[in-house]
Amino acid sequence: MQTKVLLVEDDPALSDAVREGLTDEHIDTVVVSNVRDGLEYIRTQRPDAVVLDLMLAGESGFDLLRKVRSQRDQTPILIISALGTTEHRVNGLMAGADDYLVKPFELKELHARIVANIRRNQQQEGPVLTFGPLRLELTTRRAFREGKELKLSPTEISLLELFIRHENQVLSRKMLYHQLWESNWESETNVIEVHINRLRSKLDRGFARALIHTVRGRGYVLSENPPQGAKSAEDLDQESHNPIAS
Repeated sequence: MQTKVLLVEDDPALSDAVREGLTDEHIDTVVVSNVRDGLEYIRTQRPDAVVLDLMLAGESGFDLLRKVRSQRDQTPILIISALGTTEHRVNGLMAGADDYLVKPFELKELHARIVANIRRNQQQEGPVLTFGPLRLELTTRRAFREGKELKLSPTEISLLELFIRHENQVLSRKMLYHQLWESNWESETNVIEVHINRLRSKLDRGFARALIHTVRGRGYVLSENPPQGAKSAEDLDQESHNPIAS
C-alpha cells in the first residue's frame, strides 16, 4: 500500500516542488493550505505522516499540531519552517511534533525523515491497514472510522481486514467463507450475510457515506466509488419496503 502524506503549506511554489519530489519517491502527497482543511483531511483520510509549515495564513501550524495531539492522534508530524532558532525548534517538538526541518532544506533529507518517522511510529503501534477514513490496527485488533473506534467482534475484525486487503475488489460469499472459516462452502447458509450486515451496521450507519456495497450475483465490495449497480445497506432497506423498486 502506497505511503500517503499530507503537506500543509501555503507557498504554492514550495508545495509544488515538495509534492513533485515526494511523488518521485513513490509517496502519494496531498497539499492543503490552511489548518481547517488539514484537520479535516487528517480526520477522514488518516495519512501516514503530516509535513507542516508553521507560518500559515489564519491559524498557525501550531494550532493544527495542538488540536491533533489533543485528540490523542499520534500521526507523525514533521515541521518545516523558516523559524530556525533553537527556541523555535524546542517549542515545536515540545508541542508534539516528531521532527523539525529548517527551510531551506534538501528534498532527499525531507524524504528520509518522513520515512524514518513513519517507520518509528509503525514499530510503536504495530502494523496498520488503512482505507479512506478506516484504520485497522492489526496488533491490537482495533478498528476506527474518522478517528472513532468501532466496537467490532473478532469475526467482524477479520472480515474488515479481508475487505481492506482487497479494497475495490468484489469478494464472493464463497471466498469470504473460505478465508474466515477454512471449511467447505455451504451455499445455503446465510452466515456471511449475517456477519456482513452486522459489520455494515457498525461501519456505515451514522456516516454520510457507505463503504460496503452489495454487487448482486457477485458478492460485496469495500469502495468509496462502488461499481455500477452496487447497493449499500440503505439502498437494500429501501427496496425491502418498496417491492416495485428496481
